[in-house]
Amino acid sequence: MEKEPIGKWISLISRQNQKNLVKELKPFQIGGGGQHSFLKAIFAQPGINQDQLTQDLKFDKATTARAVKHLEEAGYIKRLIDEKDRRSYRLYPTQKGLEFRPILQAILDRANEHLIRGLTEEEKNQLIFLLKKMKTE
Repeated sequence: MEKEPIGKWISLISRQNQKNLVKELKPFQIGGGGQHSFLKAIFAQPGINQDQLTQDLKFDKATTARAVKHLEEAGYIKRLIDEKDRRSYRLYPTQKGLEFRPILQAILDRANEHLIRGLTEEEKNQLIFLLKKMKTE
């Protein structure tokens, strides 16, 4: 008997979720490539630098650079030169970004609820527990 391809299922679910998020976020000029993840991280840590953002989110530097550039052009974040290291920038949400924050959270909450629809509370807790257990660095 063939084993269930766990990685395949995780990948399929992740791709479908990203596809749905891209569709929901398109009217707000936020695209794929995890741009919403970068924005959430900047909300959580105003003043974070790009290198730390790359490390925290486990993206490559090029993806981070593209996302930051896009979010800046869309008016959600601003880059300010780091006073301690003038070669580096600190990232901060703009007023537009701060006003968008609850909208983004509502979209992400709906996406999360869509993922776990049909599961009991016990199954949801078990799923979270197992996914955290599976996470590797």
